[in-house]
Amino acid sequence: MKQNKALIASALGAVIAMGALASAPAAAADKEKCYGIAQAGKNDCASATGTHSCAGQAKMDKDPGDWKYVAKGTCEKMGGSTTPKK
Repeated sequence: MKQNKALIASALGAVIAMGALASAPAAAADKEKCYGIAQAGKNDCASATGTHSCAGQAKMDKDPGDWKYVAKGTCEKMGGSTTPKK
């Protein structure tokens, strides 16, 4: 009986994990990189200009090389750009 419960719990965990992985690409498809809107220390990843290589390392507000993920179609409304400024 205990073995059956463990097997069921394991199978249920696998099904839940597969569901979470399947929805991740759909969520990413609804987002876009928006350059020039990140506040200092609140960027999402590496700078397009190469000044740093990780999230949270922006040194100044609204650096045109730093970006954040935003809902698709909202970047320009926020004063940003979908391409990095040179």
